[in-house]
Amino acid sequence: MEYRITDDIDKLMAVLPPYLVENLEYIGNLDQLVEVVMDLGRVPSARYFGANPFISNSETTREEIDYVVSRLGGFDADNRGGIERTLHRISAIRNRAGDVVGLTCRVGRAVYGTIDIIEDLITSGKSVLILGAPGVGKTTMLRETARILADRSKRVVIVDTSNEIGGDGDIPHPAIGLARRMQVAQPALQHEVMIEAVENHNPEVIVIDEIGRELEARAARTIAERGVQLIGTAHGNTLENLLRNPTLSDLVGGIQAVTLSDEEARRRRTQKTVLERRSPPTFEVLIEIQTRDQMVIHDDIAAAVDANLRGYPRPAELRSRDEHGSIHKQTVVPDLEQSMMRRPQNQHSRGTGRSTKQPIDYDEFVVTEAEPMPPNGKTRRKKEEITESASANGTSRTIQVYAYGVPHGRISESASMLKVSVEIVENMTNADVLVTTKNYYRRRPKLIVDAERRNIPIHVLRANTEGQVENFLIDIFHLEDSKERDPFEVALEDVRQAVSKIRAGEESVDLKPQVAHIRRRQHELIRSENLASHSHGSEPNRYVRISRQELN
Repeated sequence: MEYRITDDIDKLMAVLPPYLVENLEYIGNLDQLVEVVMDLGRVPSARYFGANPFISNSETTREEIDYVVSRLGGFDADNRGGIERTLHRISAIRNRAGDVVGLTCRVGRAVYGTIDIIEDLITSGKSVLILGAPGVGKTTMLRETARILADRSKRVVIVDTSNEIGGDGDIPHPAIGLARRMQVAQPALQHEVMIEAVENHNPEVIVIDEIGRELEARAARTIAERGVQLIGTAHGNTLENLLRNPTLSDLVGGIQAVTLSDEEARRRRTQKTVLERRSPPTFEVLIEIQTRDQMVIHDDIAAAVDANLRGYPRPAELRSRDEHGSIHKQTVVPDLEQSMMRRPQNQHSRGTGRSTKQPIDYDEFVVTEAEPMPPNGKTRRKKEEITESASANGTSRTIQVYAYGVPHGRISESASMLKVSVEIVENMTNADVLVTTKNYYRRRPKLIVDAERRNIPIHVLRANTEGQVENFLIDIFHLEDSKERDPFEVALEDVRQAVSKIRAGEESVDLKPQVAHIRRRQHELIRSENLASHSHGSEPNRYVRISRQELN
């Protein structure tokens, strides 16, 4: 497939003030121009890939803004306008009186040959959801998808809410090929037009850009259940972002809290309240666009969601395009920093997928009571006995722990961070200590009663959180002195020092190995500095590398 770009840049220049056009032509690199920004009382600027130069020495006046507005066909209800039969988009910022005081003139480009990397998925007949951050190329890929499917004799209907896919005006841009385009009068009515497209125009494929409201998610499910192939986009970085988004989680089946019986919770080695997928997903395939030439493919969304909710992320496919246009595929397991729940330490990431994803903390979905429940005197005394025993033998001693309603992986991670040796046993009779939560302990199940009768020390957690588990290990290993400096602060201070080295000219800096939840905090701090970061190595020596590459 031939790779080429058409941008009709001259038509965008025709609506800009002449002096700005001259300055843009002087700067050059119009093929790299992303948008022109004009705000009242501020110096106008141009945004290129990797640079944002000013394009005038004087502030933008109201006459210059009116000059641009007068050459457009007007703005829609979402304050977006365009130029007929082009893909350029002009968005307005208004004051309280409704007057336009700012303009974002975005260059629209039809890029041919962009979906070769996922063409097999698009033409498979499965419903595909494309996920990515703003500006990463979702709409460009969607436009090319509509053209390819229509050229293959598919009946394709595009629901074009903001005219970004088919361009402004009544006649759609040639980039959509033989696909038909339905415009939307108001963004809030997109879901109605989606249903109308199915009922009135007999489509085989419906293409939707920016599914963002609950009604649109419901309409998408209705369309999918009628046997129509859906190709849609949504804002987000990862599958976990959708699961975390209450408005859009239904696109991948949604999640709900389920209460397990005591026996089932023990069998699963988890707490009684767990998350499960609520219904079949609307889409069958999820594509996470990381960069324009790299994306992660989840070919079975239902299986991927189920695996993530259980804490064992399902392997995905990483596809990338090199500088020669060749496409490479490899299998990767989502990184610990990217997964919705934490996994056991022996499951680490493979591959080179870029890690810019933000996980969901499982504890956000756990409802716990705030008031502490001090253990009874008998339990407190036994905990002190085990603490004294551990202290006498040093932290090198392995303590056998029986976990009742507390995830094993959470205990293992905390033990690794604190550098203590813990063995989680399956038989309570072999345990040095039993750890459980307040909710389990107050119900006095038979297992708790048996443990007390056997004189097994019991440690009760107020909540099923990392901090509570760490405090439990600190207590039984007598590590109070080690808390003088917070390990999070130490790790984040390492990040700040590394960022300073990058700003000083170093190409990359490797941080010290950390456990998953600390690495995640490091990634978040690095992203706030607009720098790239990746995790490398295997547990327990997995570490974060910072590079000079800035995020777009």
